Amino acid sequence: MAVNIENRNKSVLEILNGVLTAIKTVVPLDYGLGKPCLLEHSLQMQFGVLIGFTGDIKGKLVLSGDASLFSLIGERMYGMALEGEMLSSFSGELGNMIAGGMATNLAEDGVRTDITSPTVMQGDTTLSGFKKAIEVTISYVELGDMDIYLMLDN
Repeated sequence: MAVNIENRNKSVLEILNGVLTAIKTVVPLDYGLGKPCLLEHSLQMQFGVLIGFTGDIKGKLVLSGDASLFSLIGERMYGMALEGEMLSSFSGELGNMIAGGMATNLAEDGVRTDITSPTVMQGDTTLSGFKKAIEVTISYVELGDMDIYLMLDN
């Protein structure tokens, strides 16, 4: 049983490193990184993006933050304010680019993963039913915080 726990912990570390490397590549903004912690309850959020992943490791990646944070990131990246349908579209694509980067980074380590299409979540949202989840907060200077959740299904 210790081998399974060791392999799962290694997988979590590989995924987390893959996500953080992808974020550095996709979002050209300086940020501070919080300490990863185990999420021991359902996830409550107002705005975010969910991308599933399958293959050697199965689970979900969730990016959560205020809609204004996603708008400001879009503005910094593309030079224009985003709102409404453009904000939803950008947020989904941001999640897609980060998850795609994660999959590419994992493939370089020999871990096969495929990602699903992004799901943008707005309003009171509760996610539950996952076996394990890790949370880490990224703090963008002058913009706000984005919470990254890795929910593992196996």
